[in-house]
Amino acid sequence: MNKRTFLKTSSVLITGSMLSNLMACKEKATPRTNWAGNLTYSTDNLYTPQSVSELQELIKKCKKVRGLGTKHCFNTIADSPENQISTAAFNKILSLDKDNHTVTVEAGIKYGELCKYLDDNGYALHNLASLPHISVAGACATSTHGSGLRNGSLATGVVALEMVNGKGEIVNLSRDKDGDEFFGAVVGLGALGIVTKMTLALQPTFKMKQVVYQNMPMSALEKDFEQIMSSGYSVSLFTDWTRQNISEVWIKSKAAEMKEVAPEFFGATLATKHLHPIEALDAVNCTEQMGVEGPWYERMPHFKMGFTPSSGKELQSEYFVAFEHAYAGLLAIEKLHEKVSPHLLITEIRAIAEDDLWMSPFYKKTCVAFHFTWKQEVEEVTQLLPLIEEALAPYEPRPHWGKLFRLKPSVLQYRIQKLTDFKNLMAKHDPEGKFRNEFIDLNLFEESQA
Repeated sequence: MNKRTFLKTSSVLITGSMLSNLMACKEKATPRTNWAGNLTYSTDNLYTPQSVSELQELIKKCKKVRGLGTKHCFNTIADSPENQISTAAFNKILSLDKDNHTVTVEAGIKYGELCKYLDDNGYALHNLASLPHISVAGACATSTHGSGLRNGSLATGVVALEMVNGKGEIVNLSRDKDGDEFFGAVVGLGALGIVTKMTLALQPTFKMKQVVYQNMPMSALEKDFEQIMSSGYSVSLFTDWTRQNISEVWIKSKAAEMKEVAPEFFGATLATKHLHPIEALDAVNCTEQMGVEGPWYERMPHFKMGFTPSSGKELQSEYFVAFEHAYAGLLAIEKLHEKVSPHLLITEIRAIAEDDLWMSPFYKKTCVAFHFTWKQEVEEVTQLLPLIEEALAPYEPRPHWGKLFRLKPSVLQYRIQKLTDFKNLMAKHDPEGKFRNEFIDLNLFEESQA
């Protein structure tokens, strides 16, 4: 099975027509791929508008189009057979509101470009993802997250947004004024329009420390899962599913709240050197560990802001289940360890707080995340995903919107409480279906899958 066949079975296979040159700047590259290199985009028509007015004209003239951020999605959610519009030129910090403790940024800015500015001005974001090299709007549109039982996904920091919808209209929505429509638009999957700017809530800046423990028995999680996952501001567990063992526990805490570091933690021992999540790899690009104090943005991600990742020869998938099913879900996956481990680089387990965002996997439900970073072995991963989904089925898993999954559309749709409302929002803002691609059609509209 080749890469394209895999992407078809996991989400979509797209074909289509070409669009003539428009007024916006157009980039051409052959082939164009996503960050991981597992997906070649279906069109060479990539436009990079320099202004909102150019973006409006593009959307009005395109029959079909999808927005493209930093290309960190592993499936075809951002793909199009006809046209893609990059938000790369929308990368500025627009304003800092010290009265309301918010910052307004253009949609394409990367978290790594924003955080130092905030820290220099006395502010912090509530959470960050593992990599800081992703765009603000792209991360929020797919409900990308960090970790922490009391920390929502990155999208929960949004308090207002501006987008250009399928009619070419500029639409402004805010948490305070627009209620349900705002909650429906934040995790918008690129299906309502192209976001041009976002306003994010801020908190006072703080220092963090990070420590890593090694070799925790999985059995320690049976009774103490919640205590372990709430032992820091952000906690991540890493395992390759061998030896019923959590190979590394990363605990990130506010420096002012970190107690004396114990030499043991639920059967794990304190690391004596910097570690990569995959222990065999060099930790040079990982954020500082060993309890060394530093700025929040230099501890909260796993990887350094100054490190620019090259094309990652990997595949990723991620599933979320309600937190109360965390240990049962872990055991269900562990039973597959002989099949999973040979094709796996590492699995990360995190917690994410519930939210009110319609299309978020965490809608009204605090979750645990099982994140799989696979070797780039397409055929093997294709076969493994349904096994994992079946093992987790009793706990009604939801997938990460930007990663690989094989759930039947009817099953996925049943698990989205606000799907009908979101479809109504799509009809309002994109009545001609300009932003619908085969990924959206398959996963939100198709009634069955062979």
